[in-house]
Amino acid sequence: MTSVEEPVRPGGRVRDAVRTKAEILDVATQEFARAGYDGARVDEIAARTRTTKRMIYYYFGGKEQLFTAVLERAYGVIREAEQQLDVEHLDPVAAIRRLAELTFDHHEQHPDFIRLVSIENIHDAEHIAASEKLGRIGSPALEVIRRILAAGQESGLFTADVDAIDLHAMISSFCFFRVANRHTFGALFGRDLVDPAQREHYRAMLGDMVIAYLTAERAAG
Repeated sequence: MTSVEEPVRPGGRVRDAVRTKAEILDVATQEFARAGYDGARVDEIAARTRTTKRMIYYYFGGKEQLFTAVLERAYGVIREAEQQLDVEHLDPVAAIRRLAELTFDHHEQHPDFIRLVSIENIHDAEHIAASEKLGRIGSPALEVIRRILAAGQESGLFTADVDAIDLHAMISSFCFFRVANRHTFGALFGRDLVDPAQREHYRAMLGDMVIAYLTAERAAG
């Protein structure tokens, strides 16, 4: 059986696989975020990477697999940041505030991530559901939240029965909305949610909301 050879550059030099794949993913991220899954074109991605559609298919298999790879890398960035978060030396209130700030900072710095997630939701998360890698990646933040909640409850600072996934959703929803809905919110209410002058206000407000939720008295059910 004849093996498939990697495409070569003009001049006969084999392109460096790691660099080439990274370059393709960089441009594909921008193109999918700009045009959506349906609107993005592999030809355009190839042209912007100064490569060929054949090379993209060689590395990724096709448009669907390329989009999945883009999602995998995008989620991998925030999961890696969560794994590297060191809050063990902080008290529970400071620790949960730091975790919220991490999500706030990431979403602000990665608007393409917000667009990609929005696009994937339009497609009912079919690419994420089919990805073994994303199925295993989970969220390191959940384990961090569980440890912080346990410490806060043990110390009496936090109310019992706060679910880690609910808290994760609460943090993510504010951070996501601020970036995803920037333009519609601004058009309706005349306020730019990502105005640099208001950044620290919203960053602190997120932490205040989370702490208020964790320390609020719960009515008896």
